[in-house]
Amino acid sequence: MKDYESIISSNPVVLVEFYATWCPHCHRMAPIVDQVKELLGDAVKVEQLDIDQYDEYADEAGVEGVPTFIIYRNGNEAWRHSGEIDGNVLYEKVQSFMNW
Repeated sequence: MKDYESIISSNPVVLVEFYATWCPHCHRMAPIVDQVKELLGDAVKVEQLDIDQYDEYADEAGVEGVPTFIIYRNGNEAWRHSGEIDGNVLYEKVQSFMNW
């Protein structure tokens, strides 16, 4: 896998989800994230990173809990949310950064 900087700069808008396989909130979010990913299509890069496999990326991003969603716009953090979130809210938030 590329370094974190490459990931967040790989598209004008990138949504990163940090999750853990042992996290019940992450399991509940999985189908929601899949649906958001499908709705966004190729317009937005969606990257899902397991904090146990990519702990150095989680540290670099300052992740303190899972799930954590971060939207990057042109490689810069534009928005962050930790915990479960409604799929429509997440989708609309990502879309709001696509229309700049």
